[in-house]
Amino acid sequence: MTLTRSILAIAFAAVAQHALGQQAAAQASAADLEAILAHSKIVKTLDDIKADDERAFAEQKRITEIPAPPFKEKVRAEYFQKRMQELGLKDASIDAEGNVLALRKGSGGGRPKLVVSAHLDTVFPEGTDVTVKEKDGAIVAPGIGDDSRGLAALLSLIKVMNENGIATVGDILFVGTVGEEELGNLRGVKALFRDHTDIDGFISIDGLGITRVVNQATGSHRYEFIFKGPGGHSFQEFGLPSAIHAMGRAIAKISELQPPSDPKTTFTVGTVTGGTSVNAIAAEARMAVDMRSNSTEELLKLEARLLELVKEAVADENARWKSDKMTVEAKLIGDRPAGIVAMDSPIVQATQGAVSAVTKGARPTFAGSSTDSNIAMSLGVPAVTIGGGGEGGNWHSRNEWYKPTKAWYGPQNALLTVLMLTGLDGVTKPTLAVRNTVK
Repeated sequence: MTLTRSILAIAFAAVAQHALGQQAAAQASAADLEAILAHSKIVKTLDDIKADDERAFAEQKRITEIPAPPFKEKVRAEYFQKRMQELGLKDASIDAEGNVLALRKGSGGGRPKLVVSAHLDTVFPEGTDVTVKEKDGAIVAPGIGDDSRGLAALLSLIKVMNENGIATVGDILFVGTVGEEELGNLRGVKALFRDHTDIDGFISIDGLGITRVVNQATGSHRYEFIFKGPGGHSFQEFGLPSAIHAMGRAIAKISELQPPSDPKTTFTVGTVTGGTSVNAIAAEARMAVDMRSNSTEELLKLEARLLELVKEAVADENARWKSDKMTVEAKLIGDRPAGIVAMDSPIVQATQGAVSAVTKGARPTFAGSSTDSNIAMSLGVPAVTIGGGGEGGNWHSRNEWYKPTKAWYGPQNALLTVLMLTGLDGVTKPTLAVRNTVK
């Protein structure tokens, strides 16, 4: 009994100490924010962001009309580089992967280094009409919000910081990333962390509403399954296994999976193709499967079971026709790691304070999602994804819409978050810790 009580006492003490740590972190963050908000330059800069709202909205529409299909972001990247240079970041460049990068140096000798990013690519294939139109009081165009708004908010942030001579202690690396969407598989941000080992924190501006903050990375695995058989005439060679039938068996089995709701874990067969003719036994069929989870463990469990079911489906098809001719090839075509940033992390504390200050009291809700921040979180780098401002909907559709409702909240929120993390030179110290990294 004594031992049990001792263990409980230690456990309660640890919980209490953690709670006190969270409270102390919140108090320190609030004090820094108060000092930043009281500075005359910051008061003017926040006002300038609001005054820049109409120009930023025009920029957003201009960016939207520059096509950036998966793996073909070059033209938009070149425009984004040009705008960064025009706004004072003369050394803005495009790296080997296609990311646009510009370093804004602070007074602290290069650390901490905070990345502030938005993604250049869209989900829409080459040839999609990206003309911006007005409809029912909104602006409609593919990608108008995702992530043209993030790019416009980032440029507005650069503009006002440079025009007002806002000096930070830490360095800020502004980045327009490639490959965030679909089979881009986060290639841009993966290359960024491969080539820059001194990144201490990461912010992605993606999405709209600033009261929603992503501090949990939803992991995903995506597969293409290729079913192959002998093929043949539907009548004369009836009795051979069919690639489409095998795929159908697999889909039926997959559809019965019951992943946990907490941590949220999902799956879908997203696309199917196959066959050559209505009167032919299909020689080949393909399907693409998406699996997601907020837990790496549950994602791996789901993946293992799904791969088993696909093999079972092929075996069933072969058994049905007493054959061994049906095969399947599994290709991993997407791998996004899961991760999470603790609520007492300085980057989360900074976002909480910034959202409350900008909205005059609203508190953010924290969520999981699949964004560029996945890579940072999986590497243990503090990261959040924040909204660019405004409201919209119909994501990833050609009818995606956007309204610039208090859109200036986005870059204002980003400014305050950045200043708390990197420190306002002569006023506050950085709250973002310097990581032990290998240069």
